[in-house]
Amino acid sequence: MSKLLKEFKEFAMRGNVVDMAIGVVIGAAFGKVVNAVVEIFLNPIMEALPKMENGGTGFAGSLISFCAVLVEFILTALVLFIIVKAINAAKNAKKKPEAPKEEPRKCPYCLQVVEKKATRCPHCTSELN
Repeated sequence: MSKLLKEFKEFAMRGNVVDMAIGVVIGAAFGKVVNAVVEIFLNPIMEALPKMENGGTGFAGSLISFCAVLVEFILTALVLFIIVKAINAAKNAKKKPEAPKEEPRKCPYCLQVVEKKATRCPHCTSELN
C-alpha cells in the first residue's frame, strides 16, 4: 500500500499534472469573470439593437446568445494564452545557459589527461610546454 501511495504522489506532483490542474482552476474562475462581463456589458448592447419585424425575438435572441458565448470563449482563450505565455517566459528566464566545458589538457605524447599547472606528464614524464 505504501508503494502505491508513493507512486501516486510522484504522479500527482509531476509538473504537467500540477500545471494542468492550475489551468483548469484558473480557467473556471476566469470563465465566471468573462461570463459576468458578457452578461453585464455585451448583452444590453446587443438587446438594444433593432429587433426583427413583429417583435420577433426567436432568431435575434438566439443570435445574441450565440454571440455572447462566442465572445466569452474568445476572451477566455485569449487570457489563458497570455497567462500560459507568461508562465513559460518565467520558466525560461530561470534557466541559465550552461557555460561550455573546457576540454581537459592532454599530454601530446601519451594523450593522457594532465593538470593545467603541470610542467611534466605524470604518466610518461615528458616535459610539457
